[in-house]
Amino acid sequence: MPDAPVLELRGLSKRFGGLVVIDDLSTTLGPGELLGVVGPNGAGKTTLFGLIAGDLRPDAGAVVFDGRDVTSLRASRRCRAGIGRTYQIPLPFSGMTVFENVLVGATHGHGARGRAAYQLSQRALDLVGLAPRVNEQAVNLGLLDRKRLEMARALATEPRLLLLDEVAGGLTEPEVQELMVTIAGVRAGGMAIIWIEHIVDALLSMVDRLLCLAAGRVLMEGDPAEVLASREVQEVYLGTTEAGPLPGEPAARQDTGGLA
Repeated sequence: MPDAPVLELRGLSKRFGGLVVIDDLSTTLGPGELLGVVGPNGAGKTTLFGLIAGDLRPDAGAVVFDGRDVTSLRASRRCRAGIGRTYQIPLPFSGMTVFENVLVGATHGHGARGRAAYQLSQRALDLVGLAPRVNEQAVNLGLLDRKRLEMARALATEPRLLLLDEVAGGLTEPEVQELMVTIAGVRAGGMAIIWIEHIVDALLSMVDRLLCLAAGRVLMEGDPAEVLASREVQEVYLGTTEAGPLPGEPAARQDTGGLA
C-alpha cells in the first residue's frame, strides 16, 4: 500500500482584488519526493508557497498536511506542524552570528528550548555545510552561504516538508552545483521538498516531477523532461511551438531568467 501523501492541495484558489493568482490548483506530494515548480513571472508560484506555508489564506480549496486540514492554521502553527520554507532573498539577522540565526529557527519556529534547540541548530548547520562558520557574523557571508543559512534556519524547525523558493538564483554555475549537493544531502534524510527555481538544469537533474504553472493554473505536471518538451510549456517559456534541445542537452545552459 503506498504511503499517504505528505501534502495535498485541493482546489486552491486565491484572488487579489479582481486578479486570480491561483486558480483551482490541486496536486499531491509523497514522503521523500522532490517536486519542481516552474512558470513565467506572475504565474503564482510564490503565492502558492504562501498558501502552503500559511502566510496567505485561500479563497477556496484546502491545504492538507500529514492527513490534517491545516487551511485555517496560522503560519507559525504550520511551521511547528512541520512545514518549513525559505525566501527568494535571504535576509539574515545582521547583528547575530550564523549559529544565533539558526537558533532563532529552532526556538521560535520549532518551539525547542535549551539543549534540544542547540542540537537542532547544530544538525541544520551540519546539513548545509555551515558548521565551520557558526561563530561568524551572518552579515559577512557571501551569497551562497547566505542561501545555505536561509535553508539552515528552515531546517532547524525540523520540517517534514521543505519549501525552497529560488535558492539558486544569483549564484554562479559552480555555486549552483555546490547548492545541489547540499539539497541532495537534505533530501537523503527522507524530507519532502517543493522547489521553485528558474535554473532549469538544476531541477531536471534532481526532481521527481515537474509542475508548470501559468496564470495560476497547472499547465502540465509529470516527468520533468516530458513537461519541458511539451508544446504548451515551450510556448509559455519561449513563445514558440518549435521543440528545441532540452536543458542538459548540447546547447546553451538553460537559465530562464525571470521566467520562473
